[in-house]
Amino acid sequence: MQPQTYKTQSDMVPPDYCIPVVITTAHRGVFFGYIAPSDECNKTLVVWRCRNCLSWASDSKGFLGLGAVGPIGEARIGPAVRRIILHDVTAIFDVEPAAVLVWETAPF
Repeated sequence: MQPQTYKTQSDMVPPDYCIPVVITTAHRGVFFGYIAPSDECNKTLVVWRCRNCLSWASDSKGFLGLGAVGPIGEARIGPAVRRIILHDVTAIFDVEPAAVLVWETAPF
């Protein structure tokens, strides 16, 4: 069975009702992606267009800065996947509109 590939960014567009968030997990994972607003209190989430934050720069002023300003400086961000299910969620926080653009354009 061949893995599914996505030829264009539009193949990875989250549903219209989704909101951009940063998510942390009990396993020390830090992720950016889009979730349904109705899932905000769940410990297991379906996340669209998810990216993993491998490390962030001190310029961000901590992990909450990833929601305020995005992954700036020497941050290391993995490539996006179309959809993932994350378990053991410990925090979900909003991402400022300007930070969304930084997340979406961060190189990997």
